[in-house]
Amino acid sequence: MITIDGKQIKLQIWDTAGQEAFRSITRSYYRGAAGALLVYDITRRETFEHLTTWLEDARQHSNSNMVIMLIGNKSDLESRRDVKKEEGETFAREHNLIFMETSAKTAANVEEAFINTAKEIYEKIQEGVFDINNEANGIKIGPQHSPTNPNLPPGSQGANQSGGCC
Repeated sequence: MITIDGKQIKLQIWDTAGQEAFRSITRSYYRGAAGALLVYDITRRETFEHLTTWLEDARQHSNSNMVIMLIGNKSDLESRRDVKKEEGETFAREHNLIFMETSAKTAANVEEAFINTAKEIYEKIQEGVFDINNEANGIKIGPQHSPTNPNLPPGSQGANQSGGCC
């Protein structure tokens, strides 16, 4: 759970490992996703070179409005860097992605990556880009947003009802 604009937001996260053997399974996860994090290893250029294929897969099998963040991981291994930060930034800019470098080992920027992705999704909800009534967009609104809440007495809903997002 994270809080954005005073609203509690629950993220459901699937780690598909990025391995070729799981590619067909991965495609099914894109269908109901509002966001994705594409991660490459800054010490292994081949992981960066496979990004185009993974990005094409994500875009082909997802909602066209899906928020995608590109993450260069292992930023703690600067001495072994094989992919320049500028290369990641350029790839992200060319493909309209959010970009960040992280270190899973030191936890640097890991939480921020998820929060920034969630903020982008939330902004798209606020702008009406995502139809919150269509769960195929990967967004599910909690009971505080439903037209009727069985936990409240009859007649207590309406103008006074307020709630959060997601």
